[in-house]
Amino acid sequence: MQTLVTVLLWFCVLGCALLGGLYFAFSAFIMKALRESGMAGVTAMNAINRVILRSAFMPLFFGTALASGALAVIGVMHVGAPGAIHLIAGGLLYVAGMFLVTMLFNVPLNNALQNVQAESRTGTAIWNDYLRRWTLWNHVRTVSCLGAAALFLCALLMGTFLISLSHPADS
Repeated sequence: MQTLVTVLLWFCVLGCALLGGLYFAFSAFIMKALRESGMAGVTAMNAINRVILRSAFMPLFFGTALASGALAVIGVMHVGAPGAIHLIAGGLLYVAGMFLVTMLFNVPLNNALQNVQAESRTGTAIWNDYLRRWTLWNHVRTVSCLGAAALFLCALLMGTFLISLSHPADS
């Protein structure tokens, strides 16, 4: 069990940090550049959304969500152990703040953007609304990923959680 938890923690620390960095880039400058591109930004964002589905992002996206959920369950199963609260909090923060936010907010916005006629007045209004709403939810994903990475790193560095799994208390 100790080896499994260690592997899951390292995977989640790196996965959450990588995804948090990606989302940070979108929030910090990519979405601003797309806004400055005017309606050409719609075409660019739609291309990004198509390409990302066939990229290394997807296994990392789903794998980190599954591993984070597993760590939260392990934390609940060993709730009295040192570091368990970090596993629970990190797992819940990532699954709710990144995975669910993506599925409930960002993906539906991406799907709606596919149907935008870039050269119409309605298209411009939709694009401006998209930029505002998508970026807001992306900020949530950024903070959630980086917060979960920090919580998982704390659990990893504590080490006492891992030791307590391999040597449960006699009492």
